[in-house]
Amino acid sequence: MREKFGYKNKMAVPRLEKVTLNSSFGKMASAKAGEDAAKLGQAIAEDIALIAGQKPVVTTARKSIATFKLRQGAPLGVKVTLRGQKMYDFLDRLVHVVLPRSRDFRGLSPSSIDNQGNLNIGIGEHLFFPEISPERSKVPFGLEVTVTISAKSREEGLEMFRQLGFPFGAS
Repeated sequence: MREKFGYKNKMAVPRLEKVTLNSSFGKMASAKAGEDAAKLGQAIAEDIALIAGQKPVVTTARKSIATFKLRQGAPLGVKVTLRGQKMYDFLDRLVHVVLPRSRDFRGLSPSSIDNQGNLNIGIGEHLFFPEISPERSKVPFGLEVTVTISAKSREEGLEMFRQLGFPFGAS
C-alpha cells in the first residue's frame, strides 16, 4: 500500500482499529409477547458472548417514543467492541469460516465500505458461526459487524480489505 498510495512514512499506512458487533432484539421482544423479553435478551447476549469471546454491553433507549411504544431505559440490543488479538481472531474466523458458510455467498459488496474506509457487514443469521449450536439456540437473529480502520478514503479502505483477504464480489 505504501507504493500504491505514496505513503512517506510506514505509520501513515491504514491499520485496523476495532471491530464492533451489534444486534438488536427490540422487534423480537415485542413480537414474542408470550415469552419474557428479558429472557430473550439474555439468550441473545449469551450467544453474542460465545461469538465474540467477551461479554456484551446491553444498549438501552435514550428517550421515550410513544409511537414505537418505547420507554426510556428499555433494553434494545447488545453490542461488543473487539480490539487487539480478539479482533484479529474474530476477523480470521469471519473471513475463512463464517462468510463461506452463509447461503448464496458470492462475495462482499464493495459498496459496503463507507467514505472513511470502514466496512459494514450484515449477517442474516448468527447460526453461521461455528460456536453456536442450532439445537441449543432459542431464536435465530441477525447481527451487524463494523470493521473500523484508520484510512482516509474509500479507495484506501477497499485496497486494505482486499490485501487482508476479504472476499469481494463484483460491484
